Amino acid sequence: MQTIRWSEEATTDLVDIIDYIEQRNATAAQNLHAAIVQSAENLALMPYLFRPGRVPGTRELVVHPNYIVVYQVGSDVIDILRILHSRQQYP
Repeated sequence: MQTIRWSEEATTDLVDIIDYIEQRNATAAQNLHAAIVQSAENLALMPYLFRPGRVPGTRELVVHPNYIVVYQVGSDVIDILRILHSRQQYP
C-alpha cells in the first residue's frame, strides 16, 4: 500500500479552511476536518478512482461539494498537493 504524504501547501490549506469554518461553526469544522483527512488517507486503497486533475499528472477528490483534494500518484507515495475550495481559481 502506498504512503500518503502531505505537502506544506496542503497542510496550510487545511489549517486555513478549518480555522475559517471553526470561527462560525466548530462542529462543522471538526466534521469537515475528519472527512478531508479520512478521504485523503483512503486514497492509498484506490488512488485512481477519482477524476483527472486540471493540472496534468494530478487527480482530484471531491470530499464535499465545496472542497477538493488535489493529489498526485507516485510509485510508492501519494502526494496531497492542495486542499481547495471549489470556487478558488486553480491552477
